[in-house]
Amino acid sequence: MMFFFSFPTLVVVLVWLPIVMPFTIILTDSGTPSALVDAPQTGFSMNKNGARTNPREQAAVYEIMKATGNGWATDIPDVCRGRWHGIECMPDKDEVYHVVSLSFGALSDDTAFPTCDQKRSFISPAITKLPHLRTLFFYRCFSYNPQPIPTFLGQLGPTLQTLVLRENGHVGPIPTELGNLTSLKVLDLHKNKLNGSIPVSFKRLTHLKSMDLSVNRLTGQIPGLNNPGLSILDLNQNLLTGYIPPSIANCPSLLKMDLSRNHLSGPIPDEIGYLRNLVLLDLSYNQLLGPLPSALGKLGALQALILKGNPMDSTMITGNWFDGLKDLMILILSDTSLHGPIPESLGLLPSLRVIHLDRNKLNGSIPTSFLELKGLSELRLNDNQLTGQVPFVRETVWKMGQKLRLYNNTGLCYDPQNGLDDDIDSLVISGISYCETSRSTSIPTTMHLSNGLGHKSIFEWRSSAQICSTSIGLQVLLLMMLLLGNLM
Repeated sequence: MMFFFSFPTLVVVLVWLPIVMPFTIILTDSGTPSALVDAPQTGFSMNKNGARTNPREQAAVYEIMKATGNGWATDIPDVCRGRWHGIECMPDKDEVYHVVSLSFGALSDDTAFPTCDQKRSFISPAITKLPHLRTLFFYRCFSYNPQPIPTFLGQLGPTLQTLVLRENGHVGPIPTELGNLTSLKVLDLHKNKLNGSIPVSFKRLTHLKSMDLSVNRLTGQIPGLNNPGLSILDLNQNLLTGYIPPSIANCPSLLKMDLSRNHLSGPIPDEIGYLRNLVLLDLSYNQLLGPLPSALGKLGALQALILKGNPMDSTMITGNWFDGLKDLMILILSDTSLHGPIPESLGLLPSLRVIHLDRNKLNGSIPTSFLELKGLSELRLNDNQLTGQVPFVRETVWKMGQKLRLYNNTGLCYDPQNGLDDDIDSLVISGISYCETSRSTSIPTTMHLSNGLGHKSIFEWRSSAQICSTSIGLQVLLLMMLLLGNLM
């Protein structure tokens, strides 16, 4: 059976906007039908051969439910046949039902898992009396009663495949005993108050497909990784230090790797080139140094590359660095001390939607190849040392609007013959003026004049820039304005 839980984090299949998307965990049991149904049922229901829940497991469920503030469960004669959301049972060959999944916490208005009494709830040791348990899920259950993650959860090792303890306010270190959960496929400890290091015992979790330890207070280094089936690794917003381990090469199935907002240092390892399935790579806001490894160009499936806020040691983008990133949609390299010109090859990536190269030391001109980026919707090149003519046409400027940021590049200019005069306000705000070679050409100007009676009209006046720069030209202009006012 398949269970679906949606969370506000990044989806496995990345689309270009927004960057933050719902993230779905899929919990898969065997293909055997489940006893869990959608509608509540009163009383006890027994099938023709008298199948019942294992009595020892039923007693354990009563204890677990009482520990979470759900004492009403003790009135249900058979917990597997009582049919409430949050419990899932499976029959064995003797038609005895066993508890395989327990879930607590209100994910949404449409999710009817039993809620927890946040001031008094705790995880009962009776969980260890459920020998067939595959999924254990607690969401926002202990927020006002902070408690460590119980070490006895490590006793669920033979069967537990999914452990989600999300936004519960858990404190203290991650128990080393969790390394005994050798069948674990999903481990989600997102947004607690956990400290200490990532247990070395996690190297035994070789069946992991998703590990989310994000938004905690974890310290120390990222331990060696040996998870060939791992598709999601999310350690963002912790206090982790040291290098990105070269052992990431042992995780070739990675789709998402988010190590952002830590204190990681050193270079990006060349071994990252082995992650050929990677869709999202976010290493932003660390202390990583350059140069950018050429191995990044081997990530042909990459759709989002986010390195913002790393010093990168005055890295220069080489001309062919992006050639292999044909699926790249989001490129964010702000505040990375990049210098040198922007390569023309960047404009040859047909899927690009968002480019942030702001607050660097880039020079030279904006590549004319950017005209080929038909899907580009956001471009930040502000606070660099760019020069030359802005290559964009009117439609591009209109489409991006305020998401086109070019200010604090004193050498940039634009040619009014490109049809950008209608967008002069946004260009002036960006500190961009006419190119010198265009000043002798005709510049259309629209004037709004009034005759004092409140009536307005529009007068289209065309002249050369040289006329407006002389006193005779100014006098002619003033005379025309006075005559027009008298005629109104």
